[in-house]
Amino acid sequence: MGPPGAGKSTLAAGLVAEHPDTHVVLPMDGFHLAQRELSRLGRSQRKGAPDTFDVDGYVSLLARVRSQPNRSVYAPRFDRHIEEPIANAIAIEPRHTTVITEGNYLLHNDGGWERVRPLLDECWYVDCEYPARIVRLIVRHIEHGRTGPQAAAWVHDVDEPNARLVRTARETADVIISSDDGRLAFPLPPDWRTPWW
Repeated sequence: MGPPGAGKSTLAAGLVAEHPDTHVVLPMDGFHLAQRELSRLGRSQRKGAPDTFDVDGYVSLLARVRSQPNRSVYAPRFDRHIEEPIANAIAIEPRHTTVITEGNYLLHNDGGWERVRPLLDECWYVDCEYPARIVRLIVRHIEHGRTGPQAAAWVHDVDEPNARLVRTARETADVIISSDDGRLAFPLPPDWRTPWW
């Protein structure tokens, strides 16, 4: 777990790449509510907040994975290109002895999220220095269609409030890892800055 842009997905993917036959990722992002439902609920401008996920579905799937190790269990995956979850896109199979779930709210203690931690053997917190994490987020949003000012505004108005909430549970993690290596391996678009920066 960790704040948006900290490197959780990258770390999880790296662990699976090292052990492709036995490790698999079950991402929390697959449990984003569909855009249509977010719009109906009036939450589309807060996408990524705790109440924009199907926490009951996530907890239920984690429980199934633990209780049915000898059966294939299918999990959803979030597609950033269409900004929607894709059902049954990840197969968690009996050969997968290590299931890595990653997301922002694994240690959140409200709104149903408090049921997640008892289903995990360990919870690692992935941290990153503020400037690098913000730049990662802005670049990510630009890559998926936002302009620089739109991306920066989303980070300021949505991602950072969520990050502050996530950070309140940092010290309850079993392990804290830093993903900040001081390198930015991509060019920044010329319009990425906005006045709040």
